[in-house]
Amino acid sequence: MPHSSLGRRALSRVRSRVVPEWSSRNFRLVFAARLAMSSSRALAGVITPVYLALIGFSALMLGALVGVVAAVSALMSIGIGMVSDRVGRRPFLVVVPMLAAVAGVVFAFDRTIAVLFVAAALGSFGRGAGAGAGTIGPYQPAESAFVTETLPAKARNSAFGRLSFASSVGALAGGLLALLGPSVHPTAAAATDAFRAAYLVTAGLALVAGLLAVFITEPRRKASAEPDKGGRLRFPRRSRGLIYRLWVTNGVNGLAVGMFGPFVTYWFFRRFGATAGEIGVLFAVINAVTALSTLSAAGLARRWGLVTTVTVVRVVQAVLLVPLVLMPTFATAGAVYLVRMAVQRVGLPLRQSYVLAMADPSERAAVSGLSNVPSQLATAASPLLSGYLFDEVSLSLPFDLAAVLQALNAGLFWVFFRHAPPEEEAAAMRAAEAESEGTAEPTPVPTPGDTPPP
Repeated sequence: MPHSSLGRRALSRVRSRVVPEWSSRNFRLVFAARLAMSSSRALAGVITPVYLALIGFSALMLGALVGVVAAVSALMSIGIGMVSDRVGRRPFLVVVPMLAAVAGVVFAFDRTIAVLFVAAALGSFGRGAGAGAGTIGPYQPAESAFVTETLPAKARNSAFGRLSFASSVGALAGGLLALLGPSVHPTAAAATDAFRAAYLVTAGLALVAGLLAVFITEPRRKASAEPDKGGRLRFPRRSRGLIYRLWVTNGVNGLAVGMFGPFVTYWFFRRFGATAGEIGVLFAVINAVTALSTLSAAGLARRWGLVTTVTVVRVVQAVLLVPLVLMPTFATAGAVYLVRMAVQRVGLPLRQSYVLAMADPSERAAVSGLSNVPSQLATAASPLLSGYLFDEVSLSLPFDLAAVLQALNAGLFWVFFRHAPPEEEAAAMRAAEAESEGTAEPTPVPTPGDTPPP
């Protein structure tokens, strides 16, 4: 039957898009865990700044909490990145979400400032916004390395794009779950009760992510980050050139992100008086509209090149911060933020993919963890300045400064990496040169772990 044959072929094409040939049981578990964890992070990102503001936190206090969380996350990320190269990835994909679950329970029942600071630091609470969707916590170096190791190189961009898609869908759900929060701004005394259900859901989602990771199968591994004579881990030597350049670019970007990223929810709350539910719905709409942009990342990278795509995306992100703060209403500001997040979603998986592609295979998790250290430290420092500016100067100045820094980051990324394509692009370049020039030698392309001089 011709029609049934066409139907089977169409169904097969749809199935291959939803579950591609390279997908494995491990990847599907990671995908599901990312979905749950992103929902948890997005919900926490919406309700935490509003909750803390309602119980008496100033912007400066919120900046201090964000700084502490970022510093602790940086230390955890370094440790997880380097240790997981030796002992495996799965333990961290289980334990870190469990810590976030504990933090959610603490926020649901306790409002003591010192306790909140400790819980937020261990659970990575209080950072980012519900439309951010990409940050899942300090175990990301282990997750990224695990995905890279278990998939062929040609599927890497698509895999990271799908994980970002999972983050977008999870963040959409987290934004809608913010409706569990109060529909009006409660008094400080009533705020804990009003936000309790939302925080318990946050804890439950993080718990699901950790439990899913229990079922990941990982072969026993030899120590890939060789210890020195004293038993300590060595700095990744084969990838040090890559790390040094990433430290520069990521440090500048961390300053930018720290100026505005942790304060997006707070800014909507202060600028327009929006409730957690209203902000959550806005972020859910943003995630619904922008989810598919993550799936276009691999195609754009194939067309323009990965480094070029990331650079263009960063420039557009920087430019859009300026009109964002000039918008007169919650709706118009939300529309500009939607466009910016659609652009941001393209670059996030490509940057993760690039770092893992260029790192030496034996040092991938260590590189992933270490490369973000300056970004995390800068993100820990700049919120204090941003909080002061919000309280004492202007609600728009931190965003303007962030725009300048993010544009500078885009320029530095282009200068450092434009001559260092990932392995799949390098192979295509060599094949194209060999075909067009006959016996002519193709241009040498850097191998993973190396980058050319700037």
